[in-house]
Amino acid sequence: MYKRLAMAAAVALAAAGPVAGQAQDAWRATPAENLLVLDTTKGRVLVEMAPHVAPAHVERLRTLASQGFYDGQAFHRVIRDFMAQTGDPSGTGAGGSDLPNLPGEFRYRRGRDIPFVQVTGSDAGARVSGILGLHGNLPVVTQPDAQMMLTADFKVDASAWFCPGVAGMARTEDPNSANSQFYLMTGTGPNLNGQYTVWGRVVEGLDVVERLKAGPMEANGAVGADPDRVVRARVATDLPEAERPRVEVMDVRSPAFQAVIEEARAARGSRFSICDIQVPTRVAGG
Repeated sequence: MYKRLAMAAAVALAAAGPVAGQAQDAWRATPAENLLVLDTTKGRVLVEMAPHVAPAHVERLRTLASQGFYDGQAFHRVIRDFMAQTGDPSGTGAGGSDLPNLPGEFRYRRGRDIPFVQVTGSDAGARVSGILGLHGNLPVVTQPDAQMMLTADFKVDASAWFCPGVAGMARTEDPNSANSQFYLMTGTGPNLNGQYTVWGRVVEGLDVVERLKAGPMEANGAVGADPDRVVRARVATDLPEAERPRVEVMDVRSPAFQAVIEEARAARGSRFSICDIQVPTRVAGG
């Protein structure tokens, strides 16, 4: 329920568009090269990729999507209120692409080039080494901005958290074994934080991911017969311009976004978590 309350607030703000007190510069455009368009048997999902967080994994996704690698592949493992996984041509969870495995990108260096806002009181009792906030549209734990002045690159360490909508790479027990399989979160995954690579977040169509056919818990979410599938996966730049969705994401530093935070905080009270916050988006075209 708390997730849906936060999403409802985000959708309402996004649909409203610029109004009094909500300037046009409260929104930022998602570059087409960072927008993954997933057409599935349940509908369209748009994922804003984060090359500043996981450059090697984002480049892998761009490469495979441009080759049509994901087209027709099953969501072979789907656990309700947790995640939906795809990207294995064998449909078993044991396969991948012909490209080499990738080293894990579990942490990154956060600079000032992408909007960041600290969200106080959002740990819901979790032990956090750093501060929590939204970097772009990703929930992260990071060192404070003040420490940037003490580093050679004027950046600080950060790690993205697995909250609803976050996109991550699947792997084996080897932390450097991610290849082509990825998953989209529909719940929280605190045990994944800092252990799996985050490469983006759903900006449209999380409701579509939630409707994908789930597998039984006794089979660890393995869907089995008649799974939902990726019909087509392309980076927006690979689509004809007339077919490209245009996405705007609310700037997390804006006063309008503070209203989103405070509404989520009021709805959850003492249980308020960074995962309760969905960053509003606006989509046109496509």
